[in-house]
Amino acid sequence: MTSRTTPRHRRAGTAIATGAAMVAATLALASCASPGASGSDGPSGPSIVATTTQVGDFTRELVGGTAAVMQLLAPAQSAHSFDPSAAQLLALADADALVVNGAGLESWLDDAVSASGFDGVFIDASTGIEVYGTGDHDHDDEAADGTDGADAAEDGHDDAAGGDAHDGHDHGDGNPHIWTDPELAEHMVENIARGLEKVPGVDATALAANEQAYLDELDALDAWIEENVEAVPVDRRLLVTNHDAFTYFIDAYDLTFVGSVIPSFDDNAEPSAAEIDDLVARIRATGVQAVFSEASISPKAAETIAREAGVTVHSGDDALYGDSLGAEGTPGETYLGSQVHNATLILESWGVTPSPLPAVLQG
Repeated sequence: MTSRTTPRHRRAGTAIATGAAMVAATLALASCASPGASGSDGPSGPSIVATTTQVGDFTRELVGGTAAVMQLLAPAQSAHSFDPSAAQLLALADADALVVNGAGLESWLDDAVSASGFDGVFIDASTGIEVYGTGDHDHDDEAADGTDGADAAEDGHDDAAGGDAHDGHDHGDGNPHIWTDPELAEHMVENIARGLEKVPGVDATALAANEQAYLDELDALDAWIEENVEAVPVDRRLLVTNHDAFTYFIDAYDLTFVGSVIPSFDDNAEPSAAEIDDLVARIRATGVQAVFSEASISPKAAETIAREAGVTVHSGDDALYGDSLGAEGTPGETYLGSQVHNATLILESWGVTPSPLPAVLQG
């Protein structure tokens, strides 16, 4: 990995109602079904469930085709308000391992684990990563002096990655979007790999080779973004996003976060009229040239703010991938693709043409 050091982070999600009675009924019916009724065409190795699109992608990169990976969240689906279906909880009940983002993102997780009766290997990708708390990202200070004004908060994870149980992990008050910094993504991948080593039936040789190859790609991605951003004067590295999902990306590459359309870690929140007026004023005062929507969030509020401020709005195909990766066939269908897409659009909004991608990222 690169030698760059950055603070780390976490957050709390929203509550859900799981429907445990329905799940119990589904499990009872499933016990009568034929053993090969599902998954017979997939890999014959262990069954792994991953929560989000990001950790799903990381896990698939690590296991290759040697294990079946079921991802709970679909592309463009919010993890903050997710409610797993009975079928998904059934899959979780049968899983050998569960891979989660952690850092408080999946607030529905404890209910899902309890309702499903999952008892496999629990892998928290956020283990050992510090997270920002709610008050650690002061927009006003950033807009005024161009600094991030944030101090890392301890994430309080005491369990080792890949623990065999999910024992009341703290869904604390912090920013869970740790994957937006590629260096932190490397730590997440390493945590997942260490957990997968404990799953019976995982091919250890293939896992080790896949881990090294993917870490090399993430390291190249990080270096490419850093090299291109460093070519831009610090006072021009201004960013306005749809919600507070890019804190770690911003701090990793020394950007100035002017503000977000939704001033919250939760993409389901709504900006007030006063918050919209405040952001428009900041955009005008700082000289921001663009407002970025996100592929998984309605662009309406971002378009309104950009129109009032007289700047460009990036939405649709030019939106950023934040909480979720994109659908198959889009630039953001993989984590690497989403980061290249995001960095390219941000650099171009500053009038910069990015350098060619490293060879390891081409193809």
